[in-house]
Amino acid sequence: MTRTAPAPTATTGWTPLGILATAQFLVVLSISIVNVALPQIRAGLDLSDTGQAWTVNAYVLAFGALLLPGGRAGDVYGLRRVFLLGTGLFALSAAGAALAPSATALIAFRATMGIGAALLAPTALALVLTLYPDRGRRGTALGVWGAVSGAGGAAGVLLSGLLTGLYGWRAVFIVMVPLAAAVLAATWLLVGADRPRGGSMDAPGTAAVTTGLVALTYGLSGPWPVAVVGAALLGLFVVLQRRSAAPLLPARMSAVAAPNALMALLGAVWLGLFYFLPLYQQRSLGYSPLEAGLTQLPLALMITLASWFTGKVSSRRVLPLGLLVLSAGLAWLSRTPADGTFLTDLLGPTLLIGAGLGVAFVRLTAAASTGVPAADNGLAGGLVNATRQIGGAIGLSFLTLLPSSGAAFLACAALTLLISALATRKA
Repeated sequence: MTRTAPAPTATTGWTPLGILATAQFLVVLSISIVNVALPQIRAGLDLSDTGQAWTVNAYVLAFGALLLPGGRAGDVYGLRRVFLLGTGLFALSAAGAALAPSATALIAFRATMGIGAALLAPTALALVLTLYPDRGRRGTALGVWGAVSGAGGAAGVLLSGLLTGLYGWRAVFIVMVPLAAAVLAATWLLVGADRPRGGSMDAPGTAAVTTGLVALTYGLSGPWPVAVVGAALLGLFVVLQRRSAAPLLPARMSAVAAPNALMALLGAVWLGLFYFLPLYQQRSLGYSPLEAGLTQLPLALMITLASWFTGKVSSRRVLPLGLLVLSAGLAWLSRTPADGTFLTDLLGPTLLIGAGLGVAFVRLTAAASTGVPAADNGLAGGLVNATRQIGGAIGLSFLTLLPSSGAAFLACAALTLLISALATRKA
């Protein structure tokens, strides 16, 4: 028998938010912390070019493809239960990656980390939506959520440079183990359990969307026929959803289709920025990995402040305005010369970019959960994470075809203007 979901259990304290936000920080950190350490990982495990790429791709593909099923699993089996499972799997696989004796083992553990992250990320957001249902407190909670998400990207670059230089590449995985273990214990003790909704997981739909997203994401950066197969599988997923009695992505979620589409476009801007900015700093300006991380601290700080501020403001005009600020910062950054300096050429545009990203991330995350029934909070969390991740992967595959970092920043500025125009029409 299928059970109905209970009403959201609100909380008056902020301790659960701190625990869940730390989990989100870990997810963002685990994406960015590996990139700087790749040269040492390659030397330590004798990685080939393919092995080096799969050290990153194994995590990204597993994470992006399983976010939607991971969110729905939380609705069906219980948000807290699936979150604990994902966090435990993440901690164990991070420990395995730190001890990996070979390239094959490292890639396998990275893929398992991605699976754990795909379970914990959407259920963490869903728990926040459930614990803070009223508009004011939810706005504050999502402001904190955006702040830690922004800080995690820059912290990953900074920590990676520091830990790799002092202790070697294995330290970038070791540092995540006690953090994940602390989140696991704190959640078990301090975050109340929810009652599972029950129902089924729509196995055919889950298989179609998972394999389709893996094939599409992989094919866009490699053999294009694989991308075609991925697109076909996603088309099959749409057909299956229309025919299924209990679809993975029910028709009622069309209420949040627009903000999720905008989040996919923002994901392309987000991932493009954090891909090309360290590249520009190290290749053109000659920064070391640690210097690149340190010079991104103002960006992280501005994302944090803007996210916190946005969570307390209710005006609909904040999102289009924030996107215009983001576009201006990206356009300014595209003009940065090869002999530029931090104070003269980088600080100004990165502050504008940080302000715009903080506003956009919080506002679109809030819009992607507005009007969603409590029983679908897990699915909403998975969907908004998936659209940002997959939109970023698709966008980056096109941005890397451009001739320079400056051209990529300018393309991101133009894409942000499009998002602003669409957001203005919706408002």
